[in-house]
Amino acid sequence: MKTAFLFPGQGAQVVRMGAEIAQAFPVAAEIFERANDITALDLSRICFEGPAEQLNSTTISQPAIFVTSAAILEVLRTEAATSGIHADVTAGLSLGEYTALYAAGAISFADALVLVQKRGQAMQAAADSSQGGMVSVIGLDEETVRRLCADASEGELLVPVNFNCRGQIAISGTEAACKRAESMAEKYGAIKAIRLEVAGAFHTEMMSTAAEALTEALSKCKIGEPSGAATIANINAEYYQSGEAIADGLAKQVTCPILWQQCMERLLADGVEEFYEIGPGRVLTGLMRRIHRKTKVVNVSSLHTLKELSERVPSRVRG
Repeated sequence: MKTAFLFPGQGAQVVRMGAEIAQAFPVAAEIFERANDITALDLSRICFEGPAEQLNSTTISQPAIFVTSAAILEVLRTEAATSGIHADVTAGLSLGEYTALYAAGAISFADALVLVQKRGQAMQAAADSSQGGMVSVIGLDEETVRRLCADASEGELLVPVNFNCRGQIAISGTEAACKRAESMAEKYGAIKAIRLEVAGAFHTEMMSTAAEALTEALSKCKIGEPSGAATIANINAEYYQSGEAIADGLAKQVTCPILWQQCMERLLADGVEEFYEIGPGRVLTGLMRRIHRKTKVVNVSSLHTLKELSERVPSRVRG
């Protein structure tokens, strides 16, 4: 039976994430301490105590989510009850792809965290220099969402960018175009349209300066081919084959659509039967149940879920 580890992206953050796990497991606390040193930020305090306004900022939320996910992964790897659970493939939603590549052995913790921090800073800077936003459209198929974007754009940028699951597509573009789409969505048959709390028009050409900054940062990092597990790319639902392809994919990801549903359908077609969402929140668990209801998804986001998993892991898996 093939297993996949999934890692969440921006939006999964919540105050207190990782706090109980770091208190209970020294290996998790050490991950947060290393992150504080690498980023020169008190990331652990912001994750554990907030305030939410600071945690939710793009520059903080991206490294915070990466570190919390890495800390939970470290507990899974080192605890006797769960150390026998291994991934055949890893995947991460947008920002989460960095955690997926770290988990697969393609990039070190320090390099991944430096890149994630620079990514957050570059995306925030690009957002500050433009007026953009994102809207999640619920209940429409891709063709109808594209018609909505075309009609609401009025010549401005507005495109579908996050293909999360059937009936859930996020669109991104100028501030004015997003507002028009939000008000027009119901006329197209949408159940609802929800304005996303993001800094700008992520995954569009409005992030081109961020992609340029990230390309430069990627060129300074050591990135290898995934060795511990295969990793599937957000931008094309294909497996990464080289360090060069990874650097290219991570740079393009900032301005290109995220094909999450397609990625998950590829993993299912390739025989993955068991999925673990590792990191804060339950977003990917919910999306997978919309993509394929009968798929087994184990959510590992808190001390409670870690304990539950430890208690039900079969002894043959524990090794």
